[in-house]
Amino acid sequence: MAMYLRHFGLRAEPFSIAPDPRLLFMSERHREALAHLLYGVQGGGGFVVLTGDVGTGKTTVCRCFLEQVPKRCNVAYIFNPAMNVLELLRTVCAEFHVPVHAALPGHAPTRKDHVDALNDYLLRTHAVGQNNVLVIDEAQNLSAAVLEQLRLLTNLETNERKLLQIVLIGQSELRRLLARPELEQLAQRVIARYHLEPLGAAETLQYIAHRLAAAGREGPLPFDRGALARIVHHSRGIPRRINLLADRALLGAFAGGSASVDRRIVDRAAVEVFGEDAGARAPA
Repeated sequence: MAMYLRHFGLRAEPFSIAPDPRLLFMSERHREALAHLLYGVQGGGGFVVLTGDVGTGKTTVCRCFLEQVPKRCNVAYIFNPAMNVLELLRTVCAEFHVPVHAALPGHAPTRKDHVDALNDYLLRTHAVGQNNVLVIDEAQNLSAAVLEQLRLLTNLETNERKLLQIVLIGQSELRRLLARPELEQLAQRVIARYHLEPLGAAETLQYIAHRLAAAGREGPLPFDRGALARIVHHSRGIPRRINLLADRALLGAFAGGSASVDRRIVDRAAVEVFGEDAGARAPA
């Protein structure tokens, strides 16, 4: 627990980087990203792609998306996709709780065994009105071979619709990966995509105010105008950087016995948390 809570009239850590639903701030661009994911789930198969730089809030959007997925929708979630094709198929089947048996007794299940078992499962659940969504986080780490296998999985279909919706969430490199010529067929199956940009200056201030209020702060913000301007500058609108910087600045003010944070404290905190001479490059 942060040492400065009582000093600033807080009940909880306002800038913890741990996901806390009480501190959730959905900017307009986060809501747009969520809308793209929810639209994609209703799109009847194919791929939905959400990208963004590190710390922009992709996981936040993903958590909100998973909470709003319809009840008759089965979700498989993979957060560590650095695997080969067979490992991917094993993981997908395990996440959907699909038993896989080898066609040849005494042998380990093959790639085809996994695909056949998954296809049977998708047909059975489709027959009773259920949809299936596969969500893959950190998707920029997927190999071209695994992405091609995922494309083949979207071939599983009935006469009416595709049976599997795949959501790819990843850093900006994912956009470049999907633009490679050998993945053109997959790119053509993307029915919705959204790139999550950093917060603007006004949204950054709203973010700070929201988190402080949610953590119990009453009255004015414990940051003066100069400090807020510095946070906007140093954080570049990236929520994770805002959290790290604001937390360290509050700690610095507390250590110095100050009731509020000024620009000098923020500049010093930026040097500490980002490991750079941030203050020297900041505009006056």
